[in-house]
Amino acid sequence: MWARRLPVAALLLLVVAFSSCKTQKRVLTNYLEDIRDTSFRNAVAVTEPVIQKNDLLSIQISSTSLNAEVDRDYNLPASQGAALGGQQPGYLVDVHGMIEMPRIGTIRAEGLTKSELEREIKTRLKNVLSGATVAIRFLNFRITVLGEVRSPGILTIPSERLTILEAIGMAGGITDYGTMKQVRVLRENNGTRQSGILDLSSKSIFQSPYYQLQQNDVVLIDQSTYKLQESEQQRTFQRVSFGLAIITSVAVLYNIFKK
Repeated sequence: MWARRLPVAALLLLVVAFSSCKTQKRVLTNYLEDIRDTSFRNAVAVTEPVIQKNDLLSIQISSTSLNAEVDRDYNLPASQGAALGGQQPGYLVDVHGMIEMPRIGTIRAEGLTKSELEREIKTRLKNVLSGATVAIRFLNFRITVLGEVRSPGILTIPSERLTILEAIGMAGGITDYGTMKQVRVLRENNGTRQSGILDLSSKSIFQSPYYQLQQNDVVLIDQSTYKLQESEQQRTFQRVSFGLAIITSVAVLYNIFKK
């Protein structure tokens, strides 16, 4: 009697397995899918990167001065100018947000944009160097892309300008299991962590301050509900399969010893 009930139990488990593992209909989403024509207008939020702690800056200073004694610390290639005070070709913003420059001394760089720091340096050079010009570049403009992209990792950007769409494109695009409706961007600003959420299917991203990425931003692509549901279905199927295997084994052993 008990052995006859085993196939019935196995059949019930199979019904449960197939009902819980039914195929979920996936809703496909496209980039900027709400753009319906080619002449839409939407202002792009362009923000200049803000200098942070541990940033490495190329600061090149030149002038009209021909006095070798006055301009000996300046009018140098960018790679040489920084080597005056250190081993690496750049001015490192220290843990206090400061940089040290020849004849100028200590300057607070954290929280300033490149243009703001250029103006500050020129102001301090007025009585030291005539006709000074200052050019600053980031030497460590990097973006990290993690999650459901085909090539997650760190992107080094020489142009100092990168949009969220360009970053995802460089990372190989979002996988079939990623969501583009809630892409998160983590950003550090004046020592505080900020977080923004972008919907890449909407043209509203052009108005977001997170559309234009800044150095050291982290872009996170989360799993879609489709993948979460599929993972749960796989776990359910594995448990049911394990249960069926046990029932089958018990039935076989029972029939063997019954004889």
